[in-house]
Amino acid sequence: MECQECHKRPATLHFTQVINGNKTEVHVCEVCAKEKGYMSFPDEAYTLHNLITGLFDFDSSINPQKKAHLKQSKELQCPKCEMTFSDFKRLGKFGCAECYNTFSSKLDPVFRRVHSGNTLHHGKIPKRKGGHLHLKKELDSLRIELQSLIKNEEFEKAATIRDQIKDLEQTIKNKEEGEAE
Repeated sequence: MECQECHKRPATLHFTQVINGNKTEVHVCEVCAKEKGYMSFPDEAYTLHNLITGLFDFDSSINPQKKAHLKQSKELQCPKCEMTFSDFKRLGKFGCAECYNTFSSKLDPVFRRVHSGNTLHHGKIPKRKGGHLHLKKELDSLRIELQSLIKNEEFEKAATIRDQIKDLEQTIKNKEEGEAE
């Protein structure tokens, strides 16, 4: 496909814009994209490090005056490695394990950006290697549900969940004994 602007070079950049349900597509070469202002290109290469640290820069929407005021206040710093939160945002990684505890109050926006809106990462358990880990995870979930039902005084449903928990515990016990043999 050739560039829609110069009709000389191949189109390497494809932009799609949807405004009020109207879809517009533009196919341009890199040179025309620079000239027409479709995209600004940095002078230096954009690295993976830039991408990751960009994810952590969640307060970029704060106006500059408010940012200056925030920087004047004492910045949060890890007592063990003395890393500041702005150092973490710049580097994209923590200095030590204590940093997680120190900066925990500021990490939710970071997790939301990295985990598509979620603040918790549950991870995945491999099916063939997970063994009874799936069952243990389900057991934990049932125990939480049981506590909720008891709290809401839904005792008939709670009795059903209790029976499921007993069956699941027995299944896990049987699997663990089978692996031990």
